[in-house]
Amino acid sequence: MTTLLVRNCAVLVTMDDQRREIKNGAMFIRNGFIEQIGETSQIPTEADDVLDLTDHIVFPGLINTHHHFYQTLTRVVPQAQNANLFQWLKTLYPIWARMTAEDVRISTQTALSELALSGCTTASDHLYLFPNGSRLDDEIEAAAEVGMRLHASRGSMSLGESKGGLPPDSVVEEEAAILRDSQRLIEQYHDPRLGSMIQVVLAPCSPFSVTGDLMRQSAALARQYGVRLHTHLAETQDEEQFCLQKFGCRPVVYMEKVDWLGEDVWFAHSVHVNDAEIEVYRNTGCGVAHCPTSNMRLASGIAPIVKMLTQGVKVGLGVDGSASNDGSNLLEEARQAMLVARLKAGLEGASLSHEDAPPLMTARQALEIATRGGATVLGRKDIGSLEIGKCADFVAINLNRLDYAGALHDPVAAILFCAPVRVDYTVVGGRFVVKHGRLVNIEENDLVRRHNESAKRLLYG
Repeated sequence: MTTLLVRNCAVLVTMDDQRREIKNGAMFIRNGFIEQIGETSQIPTEADDVLDLTDHIVFPGLINTHHHFYQTLTRVVPQAQNANLFQWLKTLYPIWARMTAEDVRISTQTALSELALSGCTTASDHLYLFPNGSRLDDEIEAAAEVGMRLHASRGSMSLGESKGGLPPDSVVEEEAAILRDSQRLIEQYHDPRLGSMIQVVLAPCSPFSVTGDLMRQSAALARQYGVRLHTHLAETQDEEQFCLQKFGCRPVVYMEKVDWLGEDVWFAHSVHVNDAEIEVYRNTGCGVAHCPTSNMRLASGIAPIVKMLTQGVKVGLGVDGSASNDGSNLLEEARQAMLVARLKAGLEGASLSHEDAPPLMTARQALEIATRGGATVLGRKDIGSLEIGKCADFVAINLNRLDYAGALHDPVAAILFCAPVRVDYTVVGGRFVVKHGRLVNIEENDLVRRHNESAKRLLYG
């Protein structure tokens, strides 16, 4: 049995049901779970390891609900810098088709390392193409070396250009093979227990890259094994027009037709949804991964997140692919979510009186989306807040730094309003992933070198 005492936190942000913010806070952790929490004077003084966090703000580990790790290899590709989603994809598909298993491993560690340094402790990734013998196993094995919790989505594309889809035929798979591999991965890796480090998700890529049959069969397989379902939905107006022309309905209605509505489903983006469709999400329990930076980068629009939250829809955050965000900083994404929600409120309230104008998203609401919200979207009851019995997944930032000078009257708001910084500590299940601002399990300079070599080969041969 191992124990860790965390003490003297300037502010301990629990995100529990009471949303407590404990000054001079402390936690006693045993075998990766929180056993006691409160003021430092209330917690035992002896443990195997003691972490003094004087001057630090401590909060639950951030949860990333949508990413494409491999896209760190194709950041800022010149031909894709000024494209919307469909043209961006068409530009990058041929480059991604050159990836190898080693590229998947390297990009996984790069993305997870970036996330860890931004305060993320759990990440969901959506890997949907497997060229040159690469497999989801490559990502899972590489992630284990970093030390973060992973929800690995077995994505897929089966509807190539020759059959009316968007991706080239060279990057699609046969549907029978997709389903066989999906079953194998669930049986080999999925761990539903409290505190699990790896869970498997089934995730056909999008309405424009898979068939309705694959959507239905994937849903049936996921429900047979009790795993969750994920896909892109309602990201752009181009997608909406595709669904209207090919299926005769809008994307959310199409999801109903293929058995993709329910508590076990979450969608990435949902930018272009109307009030009735938001009500469908609420009534069926579907969740949403909000990816504000990517939506701005690709000019997709602004998702109606505040309206979703007001109506009780489950909402988490996603940095999305690092070729449509060009970064994997989840603390920055929380800030962007707050700011773009305020922009949307301002645009909607421009002609209204002050009393009738939409409310502005607060810093604490943004932090809640990034923690509790993400846990709910992923169906996890063991993460997302700092409470007795939950996983000891937490982040600490030293407030005594230039970035927060003059902002310490409200340090919780400061970490959202002020420019995002590298965190000082990221702890997953009581184990350090980032310590004193440095990665513990990965040598950063070597990873950067190997990553740049892979990226250069993909782009230039």
